[in-house]
Amino acid sequence: MSDTQRVVDSAREVIHTTVNSGAVPGVVAGMTNDQETLFIESAGVRSVDNDQPMTDDTVFSIFSTTKALTGTVALQLVESGDLDLDSPAEEYAPAIGELQVIEGFDSNGEPLLRAPKTDITTRQLLLHTAGFGYDFFNETYNRLAENHGQPSIVTATKDALKTPLLFDPGTQWEYGSNIDWAGQVIEGIVGTRLGEALKTRVLDPLGMTSTSFTPSDDMRARLATMHQRTDDGLQATDFVIPTPPEVDMGGHGLFSTVGDYLAFIRMWLNDGKADDGTVILRPDTVEWATRNDLGDLTVKMLPGVIGSLSNDAEFFPGQRKGWCYTFMTNETEAPTGRPAGSLAWAGLANLYYWIDRHNKIGGYWATQIFPFADPGSLGGYLDMETAVYRALS
Repeated sequence: MSDTQRVVDSAREVIHTTVNSGAVPGVVAGMTNDQETLFIESAGVRSVDNDQPMTDDTVFSIFSTTKALTGTVALQLVESGDLDLDSPAEEYAPAIGELQVIEGFDSNGEPLLRAPKTDITTRQLLLHTAGFGYDFFNETYNRLAENHGQPSIVTATKDALKTPLLFDPGTQWEYGSNIDWAGQVIEGIVGTRLGEALKTRVLDPLGMTSTSFTPSDDMRARLATMHQRTDDGLQATDFVIPTPPEVDMGGHGLFSTVGDYLAFIRMWLNDGKADDGTVILRPDTVEWATRNDLGDLTVKMLPGVIGSLSNDAEFFPGQRKGWCYTFMTNETEAPTGRPAGSLAWAGLANLYYWIDRHNKIGGYWATQIFPFADPGSLGGYLDMETAVYRALS
């Protein structure tokens, strides 16, 4: 048996074991090297309410696994000289210059706001150091939502973007709506909606025909159902990200398939080239963009402030994690066997991926389950990744 076949068999076994154990209703997962998709495997059903099977081409709301795609367009604009990462972001997206820093609430519960000490830059947006958060991970934002009507970011509206900063730009790392704003920077430069720029610059060259902010009728027919984990088990819901959105949210708004995302991962494994040799990013860009650029800062645990949307979440507790453009980096070898310097991230409905440029492999795991860091789905993903590295060794 070849090394590749051993890896594939090990991963597939975990996928089916996870579904057969009842941990999740259905999964689509796959792996790629730098040249081709190694496998895509589907198991289980799209919804607990019917027996429609998961298929390899099932469409998912991919949430924050959208971010790296938006980041790729930003990197292209850096290459072309149209985007200066260290210029004020308001030069490209003026509305971001109107935002203030929140320092708490007064005795009447009103927000205490002040001007930021420095301008926000696009580099800070891509690194999550600009000052933005999410209400499901941050108590201050949750209070603004509950008591002051701040719209949820998943409403995909302009008002949802207009949150105050949690700190002065560049002083802390906080995971939040930074990449949604980076999408607005891109729109200010290219003069089109983000979805159009993404399609012409990344999706079409990579052959990602089932990826969009607004799914086609064909994509909708293949859409997996969103589930909610409750004390009574998994319940099917009618939750769908608004389409068409008022704003193409570069941080979370895409629908896609595992096969499409593997093509994107493969580009990063192949030094920025598509399967047909089309250059998406220059090799030197890929090299610097995949290095941790947080300096003394580090990726922190994400507290599950809204329990229905997220559990407390942290990859590899106790190990230092960095951030690059725009992925998390594990700075030491992960417990799964993933080597130091690899790239990874996740989406709120329990979608996960990793990109190992050292071994030239990467994988994507897709479910549709709230809350984030669901033990059934996350556990299955980590088991798959661990099985892959055991097979490799």
